This record gives sequence, structure tokens and C-alpha cells, in this order.
Amino acid sequence: MESSAEPIKKFVIVGGGTAGWLAAATLGNIFRHSDVQIELVESEEIGIIGVGEATIPPLVDTLESLGIDLVEFIQATQATFKWGIRFENWRQNEHSYFHPFGELGQKIDGHEFYQCWLKLKSHGDSTPLMAYSPESLLSEKMKFFLPHQAMNTPLAGARFALHLDATLTGKYLRDYAQQAGVKRTLGHVESISKHLNGNIASLTLQSGEKVSADFYIDCTGFKGLLIGNALNSNYQDWSESLPCNRAVTVQTTIDQTDDIPPYTISRAQDAGWSWHIPLQHRMGNGYVFCDKYISDEQAITTLLKNVTGTVINEPKIIPFTTGIREKIWHKNCLSLGLAQGFLEPLESTAIHLVSKSLALFIRMFPAKTENSVLENEFNRRVRMDYEEIRDFLVLHYCISERQDTPFWQDWQHRKIPASLTQRLDFFSQQGGLIPEVEALFQSTSWYAVLDGMGIEPKRYNMTLDALDVDKLRASLAAGKLALTHSVETQPDHRSFLQKYCGVQFG
Repeated sequence: MESSAEPIKKFVIVGGGTAGWLAAATLGNIFRHSDVQIELVESEEIGIIGVGEATIPPLVDTLESLGIDLVEFIQATQATFKWGIRFENWRQNEHSYFHPFGELGQKIDGHEFYQCWLKLKSHGDSTPLMAYSPESLLSEKMKFFLPHQAMNTPLAGARFALHLDATLTGKYLRDYAQQAGVKRTLGHVESISKHLNGNIASLTLQSGEKVSADFYIDCTGFKGLLIGNALNSNYQDWSESLPCNRAVTVQTTIDQTDDIPPYTISRAQDAGWSWHIPLQHRMGNGYVFCDKYISDEQAITTLLKNVTGTVINEPKIIPFTTGIREKIWHKNCLSLGLAQGFLEPLESTAIHLVSKSLALFIRMFPAKTENSVLENEFNRRVRMDYEEIRDFLVLHYCISERQDTPFWQDWQHRKIPASLTQRLDFFSQQGGLIPEVEALFQSTSWYAVLDGMGIEPKRYNMTLDALDVDKLRASLAAGKLALTHSVETQPDHRSFLQKYCGVQFG
């Protein structure tokens, strides 16, 4: 089949950082052996915000698709491994639970594991749900594992992500992209000209240099220089659902002899929550809060009380508005990263949204001429991703039992999205989850948070009555024992980084 459509011959990406250089690396890899040109314009005056230092498992898949050696990447970005997130003080003070990646248990006679666990619980079994999670047990014991040696073991389904230094990650991806033929131009965009049809025609830099392309990618952060200022795609404010609007970040030293936790810590605070992310060379810390309830100074004081080690930089305040662009892809411009939207980093989804948006754009790759069919479907799908993540983040807050501060008291009365209410109502009947197409958060994630926060359905699915309770109990006990044994034989996280990833500490 022949096509008369004219192909895109040049991309210009505006803005560096993780989003910009991930876009450059992805497109550079695809067009490495073609005549398509890719140019990235960035200003050295603008620093990387760098709060997205925790990731989720799809990043590992993205690195693999680019042919990046994982060990080399870990060494270059001061990365550590991550099995999930430990949530502290969210349900109530002094209570914690774990949100793992991967699967929980195995189906039994076609029945979902969670339903089997629910049935045993209704018959007096007190074994915690996370006792059947490889990632939860590995985290508890500060262990990592050799993936190739875990095949055909209870650890085979375990999935991991990375903690990484955002600045070093941007530099690594920049080097990768330039080796793939991407041109880097240093400069600050002074003005933007448009064609009569409204498409972006060219950019003029402060130096007077003009840069033009067939298609533009906006990675200019919250200001959305191209997608917002030039193309007037409005930013939709979601603070009614997620009211936190500021973050303070600080870095601290990490003890070079202690265990390195293979998980992120998310600790609920009086007016939001703090994160603590262990890297090889330091700890990344932050406090996401709502300024309706505390001042910047109070937030800084709270964060500094919650960190370990010695503070190594000045606390930095980052204001933000949770939300999404009305049009993410508009005319000949695609927005990525903070220019596209922002959801607080409670579940470490920022880099994932960049890579998933890129993957979807590539699947719908347009010609040089506008295509509203592709554009509209892309925008619909990305909006669904944002709404899914928004609902999952709201879940953490709205089911909390805390009422000890005005922030948490207000959550008892806050209106939550109708889509989340529907999910919770459905789950309450017999522990079922509404299936989604290409959803990020699968059943393990929902079960982990709901169980961790003490939310139980009225009953289990009654088809489980066909299973013999004693046999079911024996099956789960055997699986738990095998899992515990497999975890005990694995190396600790620090040793794994040293021996198998060539990391040098101290």
C-alpha cells in the first residue's frame, strides 16, 4: 500500500532533564540509521527539578528496549534497587504497610489468590497478605536476588524498579542520545513563530539563532512554553482531588556501612507526606504538603526532623499544581513531563508517564500533516492514564483513619472522583476489581493498599466454597514456607550492588 503522506524529517525537543533526554534517546534510537534529524535545545540556566528519583518496573523495560546495559546504568546514576514502597503512618500513626510490585501468590484451581486468602481469613487464618509477596519479604530482610537464578522458584514473579539520581540520569541519557546522532543546542528560547494554520514554525533563541522542525516536543517544565504559551492548550487544575501544592526537598548523607533499604519510604505527615529514597551516595528526601495547612518554614522543619544523616544542601521549595493539559498533543507539538501534567510522586509515576506517552506516540506516529484522529485518540488515552493514577493516589488519602490534624480531618469530607467511588463500591461487595485496559496499577497494587489501610470487602466470592478449607490452608502454608526459604538464601542488597553490579562504596 502506497502513501502520499509526507514523513516527518526533523524533530526539535525543547528542554533537557530526564523527560527531554529520554525523548531524545528514544527517538534517536529509533531513527539511528535514517535521515530523520533530532535536535534538543536546552538552557544551562534552567536546572533539573529532580524530585523523580524513584521509579517503577516499566523503566527497566524502557532501558532494555534502548539496549542500555543495566549494570552500567546503575553505576552511572548511583542507582539502587527498589521492591516497592513502605507506607508509614498513613492508616494511623505508628502503623505501616508495604506496596510491592509483581504478583501475590498463585491462582488455585482457577481462583484468584486474593480470594483464596480472603476465604482462609474468614475461617480464622491470621496470616498477613504480604506474607505471600516476594517483594515484601525481600524488603523486610533487606535482600536482593539474582534474577536468572530465580527461575522456577517462588521468586520468579518478583519485579523490581530503581532509585536513581535524576541529574545523573539526565546526563546519562544525554550521552546516549548524542551517540545516537541527536544534536544538542545550548540556548534559551526567546520567541516562537507560527504558520498561518497555527502550527509552530520556528523558535528564535536569545543568541538570534533560529531553529525549525516538522514536529516539536515540549519538555519545558511547568511553564509549557510551546504547548501552553504558544499553542494555548490550557492546564486543567486537579487540586480539588489532590490538594497538596508544594514540596520541599533536601539531600542527606547515607551511612556507607549500613544496609541500604531496597524500597522507598513514604511517611504520612500532618499536612501531607514525606519521601526518603536511598541512593548509593546519598539519601533523597522531600515533603509534599498543602500550604493551606502549614507554612514553608514549618514544612522544612518537619522534613529535617524526619531525615537521617547530615544535610548536604539547602532545602528547596517547589510549588506545583496537580493537573493535566487540556490537549497533550496539539497540532505539531507533543508535551512531556511537567509540561504535560503533574501528579504528586506518591507512587513514583513521573518517568513512567514520559516513557508510556512516548511509546503511545510512536505507535500512532503521524505524518508531517496534521491528523486529528490520531491526536484525539492519543489525548484520550493519556488522559485515562492520568485519571487512573489520580484515583489511585486519592485512594491512599481518602480511606485513612487519621483525623488528628485539619489536613486529615478535611479528607474525611473531601469529594472524591466518581470513578474511584465506583471502584470502592464494587470492591466492597466481594473483593473484586474493575478491569482496565493497559492499566498501570494491577490487582496487587489495589489489594496491597486496600488491605494495608484496613479496607475489607463484605465477603469473598462464594465460588470459593467449592474449595476444601483444609486443603486450601495446606496449599498456602506450603507456598509461604517455600517463599520464605527462597528469600533467606538471597544476598543482602548492599552485597548484591557490590558483587554483581560492581558498585564501590566509600
